[in-house]
Amino acid sequence: MTQVFFCPALSNVFLGKKLTDMKNLTILAILLVVMVSSHAQAQFTLGAEVRPRAEFRNGFKTPKIPDTDPAFFIEQRSRIYVNYQMDKLEFRLTVQDVRIWGSVDQIYKSDPNLNNVFEAWGKYHFTDKFALKVGRQALIYDNERFLGGLGWAQQGRSHDAVLLQYKTTNSIKVDLGLAYNQNWRFEPAILNGNFYNPSLTNNYKTMQFIHFNKKWENGSLSALFHNDGRQLASDSSMAFRQTYGVIGNKQFDNIRAHAEVYYQGGKNGGGQQVSAFLAAAHVTFATSLTPLTVGVDYLSGSGPDATRDNAFNPLYGTNHGFYGLMDYFYVGNSHSNKGLTDIFVKTNFTVTEKSKLAAHLHYFLSGAGIENPSNPGENLSSSLGTEIDLVYVIKLHPAVTWHIGYSQMFSSNSMVEIKGGNGDNTAFTNWAWSMLTFKPTLFDSSKHNN
Repeated sequence: MTQVFFCPALSNVFLGKKLTDMKNLTILAILLVVMVSSHAQAQFTLGAEVRPRAEFRNGFKTPKIPDTDPAFFIEQRSRIYVNYQMDKLEFRLTVQDVRIWGSVDQIYKSDPNLNNVFEAWGKYHFTDKFALKVGRQALIYDNERFLGGLGWAQQGRSHDAVLLQYKTTNSIKVDLGLAYNQNWRFEPAILNGNFYNPSLTNNYKTMQFIHFNKKWENGSLSALFHNDGRQLASDSSMAFRQTYGVIGNKQFDNIRAHAEVYYQGGKNGGGQQVSAFLAAAHVTFATSLTPLTVGVDYLSGSGPDATRDNAFNPLYGTNHGFYGLMDYFYVGNSHSNKGLTDIFVKTNFTVTEKSKLAAHLHYFLSGAGIENPSNPGENLSSSLGTEIDLVYVIKLHPAVTWHIGYSQMFSSNSMVEIKGGNGDNTAFTNWAWSMLTFKPTLFDSSKHNN
């Protein structure tokens, strides 16, 4: 039986009123729901998200620069999620708006904020084991060390890719991913030639990967091969970089162990030869009070006399979740390719039935030598600093979550040097934030097909 519901937005469409791209995308998403044929076999959901986050930044990402005031702003992400599944077909559309409160006038004709399609993909299941997924999609694997959705960032990260997926009933999954990118800004580049201008986007031109995962009752093992190619502006040639990784987890009674190793070779986006690696391990102990995690991450770096690029790059990972919440390392900012050693202790306290408090302690060291600018040939201390992170999470409602965070960084002179040399390691450096996430399900066909 076909069910058609009245949508007020139809009047704007039919009357020909001028709408922004985001409004058109949102209307499209809603129409997909309200005008869909309701079949017992189909599953159709419409979800939404509004996520405002207020931040006080006083030395966030870099040591505080003298005579500068702290920053305070509110950034909001708004999303519409459409999911459809029937027989062998799956479909997802996610449109989003990301803006800083007050970045445009109350009455405006143009909007500089981000309005885009975060996800738009279709998936067809050839058999119970094989499926093909095509379109704009988030690539999320394992702990998101190397391939992640970047959920903390309001805009997120997604790829335009083709994904061939294989899975078995005994918990084996294999994904083969392929991508090819081209600039759209210059029509001749599309009509005549294939130069992918690196000055227009910090992205690969081609990408291929294969990811294998096997799960057991008490553990899992993953292996990754990833190849990305970037076009050089100098001569239009391609520089290919390869990343190999192995990730394992194992449960031993009251202890859970995790280890991972990655190696990078080939050439970076500047054409320089790469030889770098990452090694990480941690164990989580179940105690009578709270779980306790102790571990270390090591990412190689390039020293003063390096002739190759020895700095490991966790290219498409969700780095915010690893190297301290103040994002001093690998999150859209440089630390001079010095790599990193991160020794950490993490725990999570249950405060009430609906709330928890996470506490993290990081001690950072450089992964390579830091030359003293005042005395060339002499290295500074490898110690970079200590960070304390606290995050309180309370579930106000099944569709509403409140996060409150506070972080404190104690930087060294070496930290100031690798972050550009302009900061003050004696300054009081902190970051505080509060984020409300409203994420309701607006429509679920399974509740209307009775």
